[in-house]
Amino acid sequence: MQSGKNPALRFLLPLFCLLSLLLAACGGGSGTGQANGTSSQASKASDDKQIYIRPYSGLSDIKTLDPALVTDLYSAQSLSMLYTGLVGLDGKGNIVKQLAASYQVSSDGLTWTFTLKDNLKFSDGNPLTSEDVVYSFDRALQPATKSPYASYYMGLIKDNDLLQKGKVKTLIGDSIIAQDAKTVIIKTSKKAAYFLYTLSYQTAFVLEKSFVQKYGNDFTNHLSEGGASGPWIVSKYQRGKEIDFTPNQYYYGAKPQLKKVVRPFYKEADTAWRAYQANQVDRSGNVPTPNIADAKALPNNQYHVVPLLSNIYFAMNYLVKPFDNIKIRQAFALALNKEVIANNVYKGTVIATNHIVPEGMPGYNPGLVGPAGVKSPAGDAALAKKLFEEGLKEDGYASAAALPPIVFEGASGGQADVRNEFATEQQMWKSVLGIDVKLNDVDFNKLSDDTTNTIGNKSLMAWWIGWIADYPDPQDWTSVQFAEGAGNNNANYGQNQSTDAAKQQETQKILLQADANTANNDERMKQYNQAEQQLVDDVAWIPLYQQASPFVEKPCVVGPTTNSIDIVAPDDWGSIYKTTATPCADVSNYK
Repeated sequence: MQSGKNPALRFLLPLFCLLSLLLAACGGGSGTGQANGTSSQASKASDDKQIYIRPYSGLSDIKTLDPALVTDLYSAQSLSMLYTGLVGLDGKGNIVKQLAASYQVSSDGLTWTFTLKDNLKFSDGNPLTSEDVVYSFDRALQPATKSPYASYYMGLIKDNDLLQKGKVKTLIGDSIIAQDAKTVIIKTSKKAAYFLYTLSYQTAFVLEKSFVQKYGNDFTNHLSEGGASGPWIVSKYQRGKEIDFTPNQYYYGAKPQLKKVVRPFYKEADTAWRAYQANQVDRSGNVPTPNIADAKALPNNQYHVVPLLSNIYFAMNYLVKPFDNIKIRQAFALALNKEVIANNVYKGTVIATNHIVPEGMPGYNPGLVGPAGVKSPAGDAALAKKLFEEGLKEDGYASAAALPPIVFEGASGGQADVRNEFATEQQMWKSVLGIDVKLNDVDFNKLSDDTTNTIGNKSLMAWWIGWIADYPDPQDWTSVQFAEGAGNNNANYGQNQSTDAAKQQETQKILLQADANTANNDERMKQYNQAEQQLVDDVAWIPLYQQASPFVEKPCVVGPTTNSIDIVAPDDWGSIYKTTATPCADVSNYK
């Protein structure tokens, strides 16, 4: 999201809804390709009713409003309302020009020249120039900023390695150049087919230099005063309660028709469904499994399912025993019957998978098999037990009872479905391997922090989390997660002392080759396929299931409020508005 981006939990993906890459919407209701249609009798609502109440479900607060510090989808959603970059993604995942009016690349693929649009301004009316762009890039990459992922997403920028080692103090004037007020030059260390995609990530969003310098790292508490380059500004922020947005009058793109977006926080995700039923919110992004039939029965096409490029998975820290042993990792993976989880817990509304790269992504490999050559997502209990016993013997454990306590961490967000999933998985490990696994259910922001801090250390043994695509390229699912030095290599793949570390490092070399392969895209996809198969066999992750976003939305809401990366594209806000159709959320408390 960006774990890079750890996604919010989204469930319920019926088989018929897993269609092509980045579908705008599917199923349940109108089938319009947008969030909702509206009846021919409904007209556009008056300005005082153009207030869209869209809660954050399963969240107590936003983790950050600083683009350089983003690690999760929740924060990314708000950041994408407030800021933009040189380029971005539209609602279908295509690269589009945002602040840039044009761009070109040199014949050697190493120098990119961006020309800014005319008359760009920040939300306080101050000019947005190339100086702000280069400042924002350099700030994100500065070691003092402590960005978890900027150095990876923007690591193609030349001499970033020297900056991280303290051998240069800035990249401004070196590889990030403001040639004049409207021209930005970026030099890269190598050719990369995915370079523009990396600039669509939030760490490359543009901040107002003078504004950040005025307030320092506290600038995020002053965003009502200025600093925004996107379609919205923060008008109100009550931590732990809600964050409100109003239009940025200086936004260069399509202006929002909505007058306000209200995003209340619901720490218990299932509470949002009850608030929706009471007409307190316009949307609920979580429909509890027992209530699916009720949601589908709502009048006027209120129920929708949007496929997400998102997988839920377990990860195990290669630096922590016993997960430094490949046979034990494989045993944990094969002891899980993912089909039972998908069908019994989620009633067939998610898809069990062995894949890291989800279906619908370029580079999806339909021929991929699970660990130890097991094809079925149902696992193999007998093989799991055999591998587990062999791994215990290799590591000198007399029995499973001699293992250190096995502790996983996860964040259910208060969702009963997820808690049921945890209990099912614990029972499978107990039944097949004879071990008790403790699963700590923590707040999502704690989980995000804890997984970010595992690189190079043993602070966390194992965890349950998810990943949602930042951009439609398999590099985002492979190299971003597992390449040497990757900012999201939380499991320390290839960066450990296990007996199979050298083999892991060979896979990292394949990823490096694929990343740099701009000459032959078919070959590049095969390289990622090869690497992914080895990653799955090594149990770099235990993929569990591919998600979807089931949601209910009032028929008064019109426009593209959802896509399969679950971030509304900046200019799509200009097409979203409310009508007189009923039912609709009561907005009287927010006028």
